[in-house]
Amino acid sequence: MSSRWEGIDEFVAVAESGQFTAAAERLGVSSSHISRQIARLEERLQTRLLYRSTRRVTLSEAGQTFLQHCQRLQDGREEALRAMGDLASEPKGLLRMTCAVAYGERFIVPLVTRFMALYPQLRVEVELSNHTLDLLQEGMDLAIRLGRLADSRLVAARLAPRRMYLCASPAYLERYGRPHSLSELARHNCLVGSSDLWALQQDGREISQRVQGNWRCNSGQAVLDAALQGIGLCQLPDYYVLEHLNTGALVSLLEAHQPPNTAVWALYPQQRHLSPKVRRLVDYLKEGLAGLPEYRQG
Repeated sequence: MSSRWEGIDEFVAVAESGQFTAAAERLGVSSSHISRQIARLEERLQTRLLYRSTRRVTLSEAGQTFLQHCQRLQDGREEALRAMGDLASEPKGLLRMTCAVAYGERFIVPLVTRFMALYPQLRVEVELSNHTLDLLQEGMDLAIRLGRLADSRLVAARLAPRRMYLCASPAYLERYGRPHSLSELARHNCLVGSSDLWALQQDGREISQRVQGNWRCNSGQAVLDAALQGIGLCQLPDYYVLEHLNTGALVSLLEAHQPPNTAVWALYPQQRHLSPKVRRLVDYLKEGLAGLPEYRQG
């Protein structure tokens, strides 16, 4: 009994090369073998797949449809074989990645360094930048991004939650009172970080509220320090403020208007098969971040 796979590789080779002789060379068999296999395949399918002329082979309409399915089958088979090989293979070679500066320095780079110690054959280049780099253009394997995602050409894996808090120190609230509505933010000194637009929620919709104050610095840590000193209100992600909310050094405000949770994401270019070094690093980062005290609090 003939295999149902029989003739498929031969058919794809002929369809892609346009000639029986070229297909035979590609597969390392004779042209007559190719011809026989395709004839049997057409017989089994009860359909003509190819039109043969002396110079070139063209596909019938059925052949074009069948080719697309066969190519996907071949891809799936290759991916399955490669995946089995990867289970045993260790991450090695160069891995290039990017991340925002402050988050990278504090969380990602220490974890990547620990990961490297496990795999001595691995080389890593990390570019910390607050500009969104084009992974494909820059030849990057991986990007760690915070918040909302825009680029649909990339595959995204969620590494950790990211929740924004609006808060202030008890000393500031004692002096200036506590805001009870979004409109009251205009009466407060808001500590502006990299943007004067704060993401908030009103009537179930996410909104951007423009804020103002007498202090501005594009550093989350600097914003946190100013808030702890009682200079004004701040909006920062969980990993900056949870510890201080738990100790009472900061007080969470306008919780009903807290924006929807976003996340910390690992992004990589779409490819049929993810390399073991990227896959293992993504898993390691997810596990590593979950174990940090900044993510275990609250």
